[in-house]
Amino acid sequence: MHYFRIIDEELYAEDIRVSELVEEFGSPLYIYSRRTVEEHWLKWEQALADLDHRVCFAVKANSNLAVINTLAGLGSGFDVVSAGELFRVKKAGGDSSLCTFAGVGKTAEEIEQAISDGIYSFNVESVAELELISSVATGKGVRAPVSVRVNPNVDAETHGKITTGTYENKFGIAFEEVAALYERASRMPGIWLRGVQIHIGSQITAVRPFEDAVRKMLPLVTELKARHGIEFFDIGGGVGIVYQSAMASGTSEWWLGEDKPLTPASYAGALVPLLRGLGLKIIVEPGRFIVGNAGILAAKVLYVKKTGKKRFVVVDAAMNDLIRPAFYDSYHEIMSVGKKAGQELLPTDVVGPICESGDFFCKNRPLPPFESGDCLALMSAGAYGFTMSSNYNSRPRAAEVMVSGKTVKLVRRRESFDDLIRGESFD
Repeated sequence: MHYFRIIDEELYAEDIRVSELVEEFGSPLYIYSRRTVEEHWLKWEQALADLDHRVCFAVKANSNLAVINTLAGLGSGFDVVSAGELFRVKKAGGDSSLCTFAGVGKTAEEIEQAISDGIYSFNVESVAELELISSVATGKGVRAPVSVRVNPNVDAETHGKITTGTYENKFGIAFEEVAALYERASRMPGIWLRGVQIHIGSQITAVRPFEDAVRKMLPLVTELKARHGIEFFDIGGGVGIVYQSAMASGTSEWWLGEDKPLTPASYAGALVPLLRGLGLKIIVEPGRFIVGNAGILAAKVLYVKKTGKKRFVVVDAAMNDLIRPAFYDSYHEIMSVGKKAGQELLPTDVVGPICESGDFFCKNRPLPPFESGDCLALMSAGAYGFTMSSNYNSRPRAAEVMVSGKTVKLVRRRESFDDLIRGESFD
């Protein structure tokens, strides 16, 4: 469910026409639905109600302060992967004691800051990192809470660039080495073995890989609890969303054909029975599921260009604004913001102005006959959209707004040319 709807052939964000938002705040423009963010987080709370649990939003998916603040107000925990993300959580009113800290390359400075901020746990990715955490914590006269990230060697059957749970990936400790590492860690003076963690990948649309990973982990988790008194089992995130919609006029359907998306309810239906008897807090770290369909990127058509058999629609958004199609060959639904219903669909490449052939949002897709001055929306852009944006080609980054019912707030102003050179000098 989401709250972007077509009413009388106009695209709305909750109760506001997207065309009005573009007119007021300019283009390209990221638009978020607060109600969608809230309801998607609450779906996880409801699905896991039978367990002692914590939902930790993966900040890397969308780190805007307004998004974080919205989730903090619901009582969310947070999964961070840098000191910068932890800083954002604190600035937005989040509780650092509800934060897990992941990532394969934590620096000594980041570890020290996270300990000082009182995070819930580090997700440790290597022996060297464990030793560094122990050293930093010992120097501060404390023990740092940790969980080892286990690589269960389970194929998530997702895109190769976002799978994390096999031995071909850089993440975690090999399953067979974990028990011995916990024994070793139990003797380190600066380490508090608080839990254990897995995360097998992102944009996973079937429950079976999650179920396979949890089933494989259960004997190990039981052993670690008995030997080391761990308190939690963090089963990561990775539940995918549907990017190809079947939005009918006035509805909010978001799937094609008979297949429905993996939901927190169906995920919990398979996993809760396996986890209920552990007697541990269960942590989940959804990111994309909460914010992916809660955001769109609106763009204006600059030119329509025809070369031979190709029709190009050149828009003012580019790969620096939304890199997923160029980076992952990912699909984003492209919808008209205004009235284009009933018109013949034409095979179209939607492209940006950057000097790269990879700067495209779709190729040969049947789309309405967009013309210069029209506005279109790249749907499902709330996750890994702005957070992966850049200033490539010295393009200022887009503005972001959040809609709540009939109210809209500018939650990040559009960058200026002065912003592009802030901190630079030639003296």
